Amino acid sequence: MQSLTEENYLKIIYHLSLNTEGAIQTNAIADRIQTKAASVTDMIKKLADKQLVDYKKYQGVKLTESGKTVAINIVRRHRLWEVFLVEKLSFKWDEVHDIAEELEHIKSSELIERLDEFLAFPRNDPHGDPIPDKNGNFENTIFIKLSKLKAGDKGLIMGVSEHSSLFLQHLEKLGLTLGKQIKITEITDFDGSVELSIENKQINVSREVAKHILIKL
Repeated sequence: MQSLTEENYLKIIYHLSLNTEGAIQTNAIADRIQTKAASVTDMIKKLADKQLVDYKKYQGVKLTESGKTVAINIVRRHRLWEVFLVEKLSFKWDEVHDIAEELEHIKSSELIERLDEFLAFPRNDPHGDPIPDKNGNFENTIFIKLSKLKAGDKGLIMGVSEHSSLFLQHLEKLGLTLGKQIKITEITDFDGSVELSIENKQINVSREVAKHILIKL
């Protein structure tokens, strides 16, 4: 059985590993949770003793298969709770992350399976992130960053890769929410900002914002 802190570390390592094929450096983990690298190393050694990570000094850390299974299960719980909070308790998509961070540590597998069934087995959370099934499998979907599209392209907003409240509130104000149809009308050469049409309105978004919006063509 893992402690709350151990679960948080496993989930952070998992998320960091999605963007690299190599080992995760302890400094990257320390930056994510805003703590000292020495504290991270101490926790990593504890996880290694439990065979949840492979750790080599100066080379970084990787999840073992057991560690990956635990991490994906935490991700599953988190995203199901986010769906519940939005769909059943009418929270907004920018309000649910921190609450789900607390709820994800409830370890009852029976509760989670009943929650999944109660929600009619959702495939994605309110931010468009895929929800793994009870066996840890993700649905294979391919989305393209808005910043990678060209003038004339059309698509549906399917997800976001930035979950901060300020970012989500900004998208809400612009009307850039999941399921909306968009068409790219112009890409500005100077700064890469994107002008797009949505519901008969013209909206301009910066390249920084556009790179966090995921589109299905």
